[in-house]
Amino acid sequence: MRIPICIIQTITQMDSILEKRLTAIEQQMFMNKNILSFEEASIFLNLSKSYLYKLTSGGLIPHYKPQGKMLYFEREQLENWLRQNPVRTQAQVEDEAQLYIHNHKK
Repeated sequence: MRIPICIIQTITQMDSILEKRLTAIEQQMFMNKNILSFEEASIFLNLSKSYLYKLTSGGLIPHYKPQGKMLYFEREQLENWLRQNPVRTQAQVEDEAQLYIHNHKK
C-alpha cells in the first residue's frame, strides 16, 4: 500500500514545524541558564573553543573548575567581562572634552 503524497507532505511540514518549535524551546532554556558549560559559554560569547580555552588557561576570563577538570561559567560574570573596555561615542568624547575645558578654566 502506498501512502498518498499529500499525507507525506503534511507529515514533512509538521516535522519542520516541530523542529523549529523545539529549537526555540532549547534557545529559551539556554537563555535562562545561570551556569554555562564550556561549550555553552563558547556559543554565548561567540568565541571558538580553542580561544576560550586560551582565555581560561591564561586566567583572562572568570570561570570555575569544581572537579579540577570541567570548566563552567557564570552568565552574569561573562556579561560583565564582555562589557570591559567600552568604546565611547564621538558625542561622549566631545561632552567629556567640554566638561574638562569648563572645569580647567583659569
